[in-house]
Amino acid sequence: MQIGLERLVADATLRAPLAGRRVALLAHPASVTRGLTHALDALAALPEVKLSAAFGPQHGLRGDKQDNMVESPDFTDPRLGIPVFSLYGEVRRPTDAMMDSFDVLLVDLQDLGCRIYTFITTLRYVLEAAAKHGKAVWVLDRPNPAGRPVEGFTLREGWESFVGAGPMPMRHGLTMGELGHWFVATLGLDLDYRVIPMQGWQPEAAPGFGWPLGERSWVNPSPNAPNLSMARAYAGTVMLEGTTLSEGRGTTRPLELFGAPDLDIPRLLRDMHALAPQWLRGCVLRECWFEPTFHKHVGRLCAGVQIHVEDPAHYDHAAFQPWRLQTLAFRAIRLQQPDYPLWRDFPYEYERDRLAIDLINGSPLLREWVDDVQAAPEDFDQAVRADETAWLEARRPHLLY
Repeated sequence: MQIGLERLVADATLRAPLAGRRVALLAHPASVTRGLTHALDALAALPEVKLSAAFGPQHGLRGDKQDNMVESPDFTDPRLGIPVFSLYGEVRRPTDAMMDSFDVLLVDLQDLGCRIYTFITTLRYVLEAAAKHGKAVWVLDRPNPAGRPVEGFTLREGWESFVGAGPMPMRHGLTMGELGHWFVATLGLDLDYRVIPMQGWQPEAAPGFGWPLGERSWVNPSPNAPNLSMARAYAGTVMLEGTTLSEGRGTTRPLELFGAPDLDIPRLLRDMHALAPQWLRGCVLRECWFEPTFHKHVGRLCAGVQIHVEDPAHYDHAAFQPWRLQTLAFRAIRLQQPDYPLWRDFPYEYERDRLAIDLINGSPLLREWVDDVQAAPEDFDQAVRADETAWLEARRPHLLY
């Protein structure tokens, strides 16, 4: 398999339209070749590519900022002497001055296949700016490690945010290149948009189902995205950021587990299986204990659950529903302890007036169902499936693979 970056570096005909134009790169630490050369270095080694600027999204271009709302500054790249602009600092949309620094922007970002991952929103923002300023945007495409399945409510109108780039479900099942095509069409943007597609990507092939497992090294696209298991579970476990439960930050398995000091895990697992066993397929849930070294419940022993999706004997890609699984855990906690302070009220991704759990889900619908102890799982599932079916049809024209 070849990613878009590797194809661009290897094929001079693909690079030919860049001749004589100022080129900028939007990338992060996982923007590497199979040989683990960073995209900025790989492009700088091409004599006909005139790099004039670079951009870093959340967590930075080359370094790792550990948590949400930890900003990166602008700086000058010490090797190339070009400006590196932060799109997660003083601004999140590129300024006019930033847009004046290039003619073509190459976007090389490893995504996790989840709407809340902010690289998607950054892609939207640079596409909108490029349309306004008459610039070209090329996406150097990469795999979606979560594969093609879709899951979750569609983001409702008025709930757009930095973790909600548009009306798509939590698991969108698209690559960054495909998402760019969807943004251009949905937003009615007029610009020179191109994708350098991958060759040989097989999103339905075992054992990776989206990620070329055993063929390529995993480099964290963000500090708490350490492996494929996290990417598979993330569409559900990311909701923990909007709760008082730990998502495992401060442990070596972030966003693969959840817990708190005051949970009865054996009872929780029994109740989840009794409420909606069909939402727990495709994985193994294991009772565990952990003590975060930072973040929520730091230094306290937490009773928790780890979601195991790494063993091919237990993992069923088509059956696994991480978003429903995590929703079910919230519901079981609410039924056990009606007054449990589940929803965390704090500033989240520059939003201060709406609950984080609602921003994450693109509406209050999930939270309202969890808190309505009379509502049935079947009714919830039917409403979600309507959104998922509509998205499968809406994304169809933009599939490249």
